[in-house]
Amino acid sequence: MPNIATKVSVEISPEKEVVLKEKLGKAISLLRGKSEAWLMLSFEDNCRIWFKGDNSLPCAFCEVQVLGKINPEDSEKLSAEICSIFEAELGIAQDRTYIKYEEIDQWGWNGGNF
Repeated sequence: MPNIATKVSVEISPEKEVVLKEKLGKAISLLRGKSEAWLMLSFEDNCRIWFKGDNSLPCAFCEVQVLGKINPEDSEKLSAEICSIFEAELGIAQDRTYIKYEEIDQWGWNGGNF
């Protein structure tokens, strides 16, 4: 039950959103037991994001939420991949991307909970 919610300070075209969806869909498998089959993604573009007192350069804030525990080695790999994707596809420098991980012990879906 992973969810990746992304806020970026740049525009994401519909075509670029599809590319991001595909790349993040593959990247989520870096977390053991997670796959695109259950992945939910959301994108907010053109956000006003200030980082280090400056908003003149592109920035990203990404939240990765999963049901259960996250192996630290896996999240390290996923962070590297997400930063690489945002840099390649959106021109956001890796040092201007924050990623928040959240482990969820209850997740609702389809009228019930896992």
